[in-house]
Formats: sequence, C-alpha cells, structure tokens
Amino acid sequence: MPARALELQPLQHTAIDQTHQEFADLLAATQAASGAEFARLFQQLFTHTQAHFAAEEQLMHDSGFPATAEHRADHQRILGDMDRFNARVAAGRSAMARAWLEDSLPAWFNLHLRTMDAALVAHLG
Repeated sequence: MPARALELQPLQHTAIDQTHQEFADLLAATQAASGAEFARLFQQLFTHTQAHFAAEEQLMHDSGFPATAEHRADHQRILGDMDRFNARVAAGRSAMARAWLEDSLPAWFNLHLRTMDAALVAHLG
C-alpha cells in the first residue's frame, strides 16, 4: 500500500512553513528507506519533530495563544507515539513503525496543519 501523502499547505508563516517542508522531506526519505538507513532516518525524524514542536510551543507561549494546552497535548501524543516506535526500530522491529509512518502520521499531520497550526498562524497574524 503506498504511503498516504502529506497535504502540505503553506500557512504564510515563513518559519512554520519551512519547518513543515523539512518535516515532509524527512518523512518521505524515511518512508523510502530500509534497514539501518530507516532506523537512522526515523531517529532523525523524531529529533526534528521534537525541535519542530518546541519551536511552535515557544511561539504559542510568547504570543499568548489561547489554545496552547490543546495544541501542546496533540504534540505530546505524537511525540509519545514516536518515542515508542523509535525504541522498537532501534531494537530491529520496524514493521509497526513503518506502517504508522505510511498512514497514521501523515493523516494526523494533515489534520493538525489545517486546524491547530492554521489557528496558531491566524493568531500570530
């Protein structure tokens, strides 16, 4: 089954749009990788995502974004999933992580971008 595509929509915020493009590029590279390269790229995607979310959360904090708690909770859920899958990949068990990267993560990202990230950018306006 082919990977679900990211619906990368520019939000007209330079830093967020650039980070989203980097995330999309790294996700695509990870999806296409195998073996040790998959494990290396999955770890890199996890590290990038941690920094990505931390930067957004700093913007929320600095701007007094009213939905910070909900947005951060959504980030924490994904980071928890990524952490668990990263441990499995590091142990040589990548099948579930690969399936999650192919379907669940892109589906989540598409919704998160259109809702929570779009609301943040509108607030930053």
